[in-house]
Amino acid sequence: MISETVYAELSTVLEGRLTRSKSELNQHGLSETWFPLTPPEVVAYPETTEEVSRLMNICHAHEVPVTAFGAGTSLEGQTLAAKGGLSVDFSRMNRVIRINDADMDAVVQPGITREALNLELRTTGLMFPVDPGANASLGGMAMTRASGTTAVKYGTMKENVIGLEVVLADGTVIHTGSRARKSASGYDLTSLFVGSEGTLGLITEMTVRLHGQPEAISAAVCSFDEITPAVQAVIATIQIGLPMARIEFLDAESVDAVNKYSGAEFPLKPHLFVEFHGSESGVAEQVEMFGEIVHEFGGSDFQWASKAEDRTALWTMRHHAYWACLALRKGAKAVVTDISVPISKLAQAVEDTAADIAASPIDGPILGHVGDGNFHAILLVDPNDPEEIKLAKELAHRMAERALALGGTITGEHGIGMGKKGLMAEEHGAAWGLMGQIKAAMDPKNILNPGKLVP
Repeated sequence: MISETVYAELSTVLEGRLTRSKSELNQHGLSETWFPLTPPEVVAYPETTEEVSRLMNICHAHEVPVTAFGAGTSLEGQTLAAKGGLSVDFSRMNRVIRINDADMDAVVQPGITREALNLELRTTGLMFPVDPGANASLGGMAMTRASGTTAVKYGTMKENVIGLEVVLADGTVIHTGSRARKSASGYDLTSLFVGSEGTLGLITEMTVRLHGQPEAISAAVCSFDEITPAVQAVIATIQIGLPMARIEFLDAESVDAVNKYSGAEFPLKPHLFVEFHGSESGVAEQVEMFGEIVHEFGGSDFQWASKAEDRTALWTMRHHAYWACLALRKGAKAVVTDISVPISKLAQAVEDTAADIAASPIDGPILGHVGDGNFHAILLVDPNDPEEIKLAKELAHRMAERALALGGTITGEHGIGMGKKGLMAEEHGAAWGLMGQIKAAMDPKNILNPGKLVP
């Protein structure tokens, strides 16, 4: 419990920006998925690195648990205060500090969202490409090592975060990385923090890599009669090195959900949503080559979206697919999976997963970023039915085991949090214990997001 004495001490750091309002506590205790309401005891709204440092110093002295909160879009319970304590909301640390056009990078605060950053960049000819679907905060995206629809071309947060300012458990402020394009200087601490889910420190500033806005963009959808040829077309596309910007898969049930939710009229078949970036001639060549692959595997002709507004509508439908799937069942929540496998094993993984779901009483539309071997099943459950949640988690566990057997991973982008913690030993073995040792060395009092990720 946060005592009145500790609350008063924290209040001296944040005048008027510390709250125990029930509505705000509950807002910070909600999850996008199946987890029950898990509110913190207090929510803080810092505006500077110094304030975060002072908060951590106080919490370290009194052993108060601290959980970072960005936009709250994580899917494995990362932002839930599992042990109570303080939720540090970074929504007010949302500035672009500096855009370095010539070096194609930007220094930003962690609370800025990807859409807000790209709005700031609109006149520079540059963009930040990582697109997880939700309008997530960049700090949260870094901490979960997020990726999304464009990762097949531009990489994940791992490749696009090049430096960090981090407040450690005791309030110490450190800087990792540099703006140089490469370094051989010591341990790669930036990569250690990216994906650490707030268990090692709190990001207060980050340097991200930017990319040039493409000269030409074309997007399209095409359908297939079966799942297998659609996935095989993706594999063939990747294997020949065709530089797709996005290549997304939706099964027939996901397409049905999108139609109902967004008013679309796609045929009820497996679909690929694709996008090409480059020069006018380059995009034209990519389109022609991909068309040949699609026809080879029995796909339909493309439905094109070359105008910006049409592309926006198309990708908005894809980004809303999660909520569309939830809408298939009134009041449903989801146990969300996101395994990733080597591209050569993708067809087998998708086929076996579809068969497993079909044999279960749980509905589970399948969709994903198949260009990098990553796909999801949205397992729909009644959040008040423990038996359904149990069956869905068993399905998800089998998916994870299948991914590991095929040389893959239990999560391609959603992270571990509380939801997948029980699978970590199976994937990492003794290396998971080493992660725990690193955590213990950096946070010996275990106050940073306790109960998540590590042993």
